[in-house]
Amino acid sequence: MSDLTLGNKSSKATLQSLCNRPNTLTSGHRGCQGCGEALGARCAIDAAYHAANGKIVVVNATGCLEVFSCCFPENSWRVPWLHSLFGNAPAVATGVAAAMRVQGKSDVRVIAHGGDGSTVDIGMGCLSGMFDRNDDVLYICYDNQAYMNTGVQRSGATPPLARTATTLPNKFYIGNDPMSGKNVPLIAMAHGIPYVATASIGNIRDLEEKVSRAINIRGSKYVHIHVPCPLGWGYPTSETVKIAKLAIRCGLFPLFEAENGKLVGSTLIEDPIPVEDYLRIQRRFAHLFGKSAPPGAAGIFQKIANENIEKYRLDGGISDD
Repeated sequence: MSDLTLGNKSSKATLQSLCNRPNTLTSGHRGCQGCGEALGARCAIDAAYHAANGKIVVVNATGCLEVFSCCFPENSWRVPWLHSLFGNAPAVATGVAAAMRVQGKSDVRVIAHGGDGSTVDIGMGCLSGMFDRNDDVLYICYDNQAYMNTGVQRSGATPPLARTATTLPNKFYIGNDPMSGKNVPLIAMAHGIPYVATASIGNIRDLEEKVSRAINIRGSKYVHIHVPCPLGWGYPTSETVKIAKLAIRCGLFPLFEAENGKLVGSTLIEDPIPVEDYLRIQRRFAHLFGKSAPPGAAGIFQKIANENIEKYRLDGGISDD
């Protein structure tokens, strides 16, 4: 396999296209077929490993990623790796970073990562504390927009009107409350930490560049990665990357960077699509279409997408390309 895999120019090749990629999350894990989180984690940790010359320690919150990658006595990680509780990965990583500092190992970079449940909900207090102290840790959230490991329950990252096991639509209720949820990248920016970014498995090169940049910045860093889930979202397992790309193209998942609380870069949408093209191919939104669909439901998403395009300047403001 060469660095020209999939038509990439040598200077634009992704780390994942190279035959000597680190492969930090190796084969043998128990992730579902088409798992976006497994792909996102491998890409992110490979990039961090490469940028830090292999000197990383990873703290993994409880959740899908921990469960499918570490089934005792087996482990699919090829880096120093610690399993934390559901809600304290930022605190554990802070302790690891302090231990490295005391031992004079300032070149060892520390990563904490987990899903949206451990990040957006259960671990929010520890994460905010880490940001407040500006601890020298990179936190990565793999956002599949629900508690997939325990049966697809709603999380604070679940989109408006989405069907989950705890937001089942009926004639009186059309899905997750449009006014609920948290935007953790914006919360991270509000802390004024050195670096915040969003990324997606729909744009691997952008993901790798952002993680590589973040890992060598001192202080707290936060990268929020969009990782579709075929089981919880209801689409064919072969279409995970396609779904991620559509989320970017319709404006529902903006790609941007911020430094010290200020937006500094965004990835422009080159081939925009209406949000319906993204929603219709997921069963979690099936109740929003057809004869019994509530009027104007798709318009809620289009409004969100339009606001994202304006707020993050996805149609020609700031660009990092």
